Amino acid sequence: MDTPISIYLAALFLTLTMLTQHVYHKLQHLPPSPFPSLPLIGHLYLLKKPFHRSLQKLSDRYGPVLFLWFGSRPVLLVTSPAAAEDCFTKNDIIFANRPRLLLGKLLGYNYTSLAWAPYGDHWRNLRRITSLELLSSHRLQMFSHIRVDEVQSLIRRLFQASTEDPDRTIDLQSAFFEFMFNVLMRMIAGKRYYGKDVAHTEEAKRFQDIVLEVSRVGAASTVGDFLPIMRWFGNKGAEKLMEIHEKRDGFMQDLIQGQRESKFDASSQGREKTMIEVLLSLHETEPENYSDEIIRGLVVVLFQAGADTSVGTMEWAMSHLLNNPNFLKKAQTEIDNHVGHIRLIAESDVGELPYLNCIIKETLRMNPPAPFLVPHESSEECTIGGYRIPRGTMLMVNVWGIQNDPKFWVDPEKFMPERFEGPGGTKNGFKWMPFGSGRRGCPGENLAIRMVGLAVGSLLQCFDWERIGKELVDMTEGTAATMSKAAPLMATCRPREAAASLLSPF
Repeated sequence: MDTPISIYLAALFLTLTMLTQHVYHKLQHLPPSPFPSLPLIGHLYLLKKPFHRSLQKLSDRYGPVLFLWFGSRPVLLVTSPAAAEDCFTKNDIIFANRPRLLLGKLLGYNYTSLAWAPYGDHWRNLRRITSLELLSSHRLQMFSHIRVDEVQSLIRRLFQASTEDPDRTIDLQSAFFEFMFNVLMRMIAGKRYYGKDVAHTEEAKRFQDIVLEVSRVGAASTVGDFLPIMRWFGNKGAEKLMEIHEKRDGFMQDLIQGQRESKFDASSQGREKTMIEVLLSLHETEPENYSDEIIRGLVVVLFQAGADTSVGTMEWAMSHLLNNPNFLKKAQTEIDNHVGHIRLIAESDVGELPYLNCIIKETLRMNPPAPFLVPHESSEECTIGGYRIPRGTMLMVNVWGIQNDPKFWVDPEKFMPERFEGPGGTKNGFKWMPFGSGRRGCPGENLAIRMVGLAVGSLLQCFDWERIGKELVDMTEGTAATMSKAAPLMATCRPREAAASLLSPF
């Protein structure tokens, strides 16, 4: 059967369109771009999970500064320290905006939360509140007893489990998950929702159910962000996520209202104010800056930025150590020599344990919590790497690609904490930036390092750890936006003889 002439004409038109676009692209002095960019979908056909590895292959082939089309949205992909420095120093203000993505609308209170608000007075006010009132060194120090209590609770659970059955398999992912959420909720609202001694069982169950629903649904499909035509067909994933977000938002509002109505005087109870109480007290003098919606938005950002990312870092760190027992023993020796055997490791010790810090930094290098950071968007035309970048271009910095590039790191696929030893180990500039950089760098870096260092250090001080069987721990990455492990970390632990006096109270 003869092929209709219309099909030939359509194919010819499609080819001419792609060639014309390719020539126009070069004339505009834009960065290199893979050919072809297909009508409607652009370069989306090139993406495979996990995305950070898929896009790294494109950068290896076409260069560290790429111009892509994700459907109808222009994207700048950066995979070099020099280009990242260009973005976050001289062009930092230009790239201080966020693209208007579906997640920002659904989870960012219609682009008004700290994570998704456009650069301007409102965002600067949120950043000020976060930096000065919630995550300052002084405030974090006031909450240090909470982190110590929860670490001791974690040690107690592990000690009891290992004493009852030395061969019992420990799910470290779940253990870190419950630890993190208890820490965050105690700092935010003075309540813990996981463990045997939970006081508000119905409220705890409600919270646990919401957290579980969010983890099951994951991020809403963002195909509509890049293919507007798909919005005509609806988005059940986005609808479900919005439903869960409303449940979580309602739960947070109940917490706020409960603390407002109870009018607790923290000082009379011999404790420090929770984060919600701090924000409510500031509401009295600046109601426009501390509305309930702003408070809810700040609390949600703390969860989004602090929970999964810290849990993942702890889990990856322990996975690397189990696969490299010599590094684990070296860290234990450092802790023994510095802290001794008559007290548990304290947060103040973490900064004095250089090898433990090297382990954390190397973990963050190999497994950054957010492989692409949160995307940025150019507010005006600029130049990156000598190329013209149009206004309204979404910026994606492949931090994972930079931190695992053999051009910048020796044997990047190997876990080598020693690479961060010495004075030069801390001066990696834009080769190492798991927390981002510039105006919109992560404000919770200090809290994350404290919690990860204290938790991992405590587990190493108190227990000897072994893999399940002879096989190495599976280091396969998951496909979520945050770099979680594909399979939860399972291990066995036994109390260390050297830590017998430390564990006797438990």
